[in-house]
Amino acid sequence: MPIVPKSRIASRSTYDVHPSLAMVQSSIAKLKEKSGRTLDEWMAFIKKEGPPTEEQRRDWLKKTHGLGTNYSWWLAERSVGKGWEDDDPEAYLKAAAQYVDDMFAGGKAGLRPIHDALVALGRSVAADVRVCPCKTIVPLFRNHVIAQIKPSTRTQIDLGLALGPLVGKKKLPARLIDTGGFAKKDRITHRIEITSLADIDEEVKRWLKTAYELDA
Repeated sequence: MPIVPKSRIASRSTYDVHPSLAMVQSSIAKLKEKSGRTLDEWMAFIKKEGPPTEEQRRDWLKKTHGLGTNYSWWLAERSVGKGWEDDDPEAYLKAAAQYVDDMFAGGKAGLRPIHDALVALGRSVAADVRVCPCKTIVPLFRNHVIAQIKPSTRTQIDLGLALGPLVGKKKLPARLIDTGGFAKKDRITHRIEITSLADIDEEVKRWLKTAYELDA
């Protein structure tokens, strides 16, 4: 199975394929070597010989067939029709759009224009910025995560920024709120509170570009 490229798989998609898919695809490619069966062979075997539930299949794969925890969970999940968006680019892009729709549904629907504007801002920073939604956040990547869009309340989005190299070396403005991430070795170290489109100003763009440049 080919490794997904860093660029967007489908030009019709608003989003980009998450980098983690390449790692999952690499694991699939090594599955035969590591376990004696390909993914398709495992699926057929589990459905024929395995117990009925996902949880039981996890334990069975681990205890009876000696698979590691990650492979056991991963194969059991797929055997019941879940998790295919983790390794199929088209499935991921479809799921990504739904993640965002769900994230900004109901009481948070009013934040959707802010999300869309931040995505557009991220793409304006450089052509290689990738936008790869998860279920609760929308990370922006260069080589690593440089920022994330997170609806923190019904009226506020937190724009998280990866500014680790600046911590302790430069006094940062009060608008950049320390997340405590640097001490925990998280990528996101600061956040800016965004409650309206007017909050997405030149300062926000400048710090987003700084996070991008720090990931060179």
